[in-house]
Amino acid sequence: MRNILHTFILTGLLLLLAGCASWKDARETADADAPVFPDYKDVTVPCNIAPMNFMIEGADRIQARFTSSRGQNVLTVAGKDGVIDIPLRKWRELLASAKGGELQVEVCSWSDEYPDGVSYRPFVINVSADEIDGWAAYRLIEPGYVSWRQLGLYQRDLTSFEESAIVTNHSNTTTCLNCHHFPSYSAGSMMFHARGANGGTIIHRDGKTYKVDFGKISRFKSVTYPAWHPEGRYIAFSSNTTHQVFFAEGSQPIEVFDTASDLLVYDVVMDEVMTDPRFLTAESLETFPAWSPDGKYLYFSSYTSDSLPVELSYDMNYDLLRVEFDPVNNRFGEKIDTLYNAEVQGGSASYPRISPDGRFLLYTRSDYGTFPIWHREADLHMIDLETMEDIDLGGWNCADEADSYHSWSSDGRWVMFGSRRLDGRYTRLYIAYFDADGKPHKPFLLPQEDPRYNHWRLKSYNVPEFVDGIVDLPDEVVKLFDPEN
Repeated sequence: MRNILHTFILTGLLLLLAGCASWKDARETADADAPVFPDYKDVTVPCNIAPMNFMIEGADRIQARFTSSRGQNVLTVAGKDGVIDIPLRKWRELLASAKGGELQVEVCSWSDEYPDGVSYRPFVINVSADEIDGWAAYRLIEPGYVSWRQLGLYQRDLTSFEESAIVTNHSNTTTCLNCHHFPSYSAGSMMFHARGANGGTIIHRDGKTYKVDFGKISRFKSVTYPAWHPEGRYIAFSSNTTHQVFFAEGSQPIEVFDTASDLLVYDVVMDEVMTDPRFLTAESLETFPAWSPDGKYLYFSSYTSDSLPVELSYDMNYDLLRVEFDPVNNRFGEKIDTLYNAEVQGGSASYPRISPDGRFLLYTRSDYGTFPIWHREADLHMIDLETMEDIDLGGWNCADEADSYHSWSSDGRWVMFGSRRLDGRYTRLYIAYFDADGKPHKPFLLPQEDPRYNHWRLKSYNVPEFVDGIVDLPDEVVKLFDPEN
């Protein structure tokens, strides 16, 4: 018994020393910023975010000292292999003490180049008093073009490193799962598409999970991009006829484009589809629907031409439009507003998303087309709907790689988006603060328990969405799209 107790105490001490340690001075001082990855210098983070672990490439030993600007809370962490791994409980205490203020971070490292250690200029992490939604949902997928395997919808606790599967195709790798969505951030309801031999649209609401075959209840064989109405009764969809083009040379390997796309609204209560003749014409392509927070407007991207192309056209430039919606009578209003005119303003607009207060419209702009994830020039843009002026988001974008799909937090203070800025191939998640004065702050890479995981995980994060809790689908959901059922 005594030996067991001694072993337990020794193990606890070793774990404590591995995470927290006394400060050891480095012999040299560099007049340079600490070369930490991810780049967390001068970012603004939520007061409930997971530990901001980081590393220095090539370092053998590393130490960091975090000092709160409020309350004199100090945390010293030492690590091996150049990795700082911050204990969760102590990190939460540190954030609580720095809420509304900042953390000063001092970093030293030891390596073959600096065997006696080198210290760098301290940097600051700003700690917002605004919390972030506790969970994010996304798809993990290999960045392929024709086939897929081992993909799924996952959820991540943003206040820790817990990740779990919502649903996967592991039992049947011929099925593609995509286009997940939630009404008003609610983890209690969701929908996604299962593409395959026994596919359909899977809906989970009111404790029931079922499949909808749109080919049996409407003229639409399938639906694509969704937007769940805030009240939970309706889901707006686009129904797209999509094609792919592959390039033999150049930096862009693929282009995805539509030759047809229409808008419809599905009533989940009545199991009925409502359409409007204006959004069913062959001369216009409507896609990427998004509701206003009050549910009174539907926003969408639209391309109109006298002769739609049957193959890729570099002149396919999408506007941003808005139409009124009557949720009582399930019908659209007469007036259609143009919020972004591609012919006048240039470029092509995708993924309109409205802030929870209804004031700001965030979208992705690329040179042409409607699938910006493969466009290296794709960037985030924002319109103030009160003044109709553009908000400068230059600090959120990477000039050389795609910044694409995005979503607002439930309080409108945080934006999560996908970017390929690390390597040009894999989409990873970034979070940026948008303060109450409408000022965007420097984005930061989603924290990982081991920062090297950002390079080791050969999956793209696709369609990130904030949710208010854990999504719990029944195990039987897989049977709904199993080809053998």
